Amino acid sequence: MKIYCMSDIHGFLNEFDEALSVVEEHLAEADSMLLLLGDYIHGGGDSAGVLDRIIGLQKKYGDNKVVALLGNHEEMYLRGECGLERTASAYSYDDADGTDYTDWLENLPRIYQAGNTIFVHAGINEDCGEDWEWDYDMFTEKYPAQLGEIKGVKEKVVAGHIWTSEISGDPDFNGIYFDGASHYYIDGNVIKSLEIPILMADTATDRYYRVTEGGIWEILPYDSEN
Repeated sequence: MKIYCMSDIHGFLNEFDEALSVVEEHLAEADSMLLLLGDYIHGGGDSAGVLDRIIGLQKKYGDNKVVALLGNHEEMYLRGECGLERTASAYSYDDADGTDYTDWLENLPRIYQAGNTIFVHAGINEDCGEDWEWDYDMFTEKYPAQLGEIKGVKEKVVAGHIWTSEISGDPDFNGIYFDGASHYYIDGNVIKSLEIPILMADTATDRYYRVTEGGIWEILPYDSEN
């Protein structure tokens, strides 16, 4: 299975559509799917448009071909802490067009597993070893990022939630961060970069690739490329 992943779209519909234009053609392939890792709302001004696009893709291709996970910003919406849009000036929250997305959001899974990979919005409790699945809060809220080999867990983790510029310590880096061991982080801070990184996980070969309009490249550890 080839799993095309994006995360942290944050209401940037145009940027989401640009990323979709690179991967949507693959959804007709039997062994491909699109996996979205959460945080679809708050930031870019068209959160409702992003949710409508995801729901439309699920109706077109099926929710087994287009899977959306829950993020912490969706949890905030479900808890009634905010509407769909957030104004940057006052950090206040506004409803979008009045559409209620509660039912759809409440049914989003928190985690997806395939092959040798755990896909999740924020991360897992790595201190729990093989019992990591019991700590649900970590799936959407984990902070800060952890790096290195996860003891007691053979799978790799692909997550968003934290800007890769923060993880790498490089304010100009907004690509996919691989620590060379167990973690791939894909939140490229669309608010600043205006781009949404695309990771493709090939579960048949257990290899991971950066996908762009210009081609596909295997992802190397950050320290070996920078």
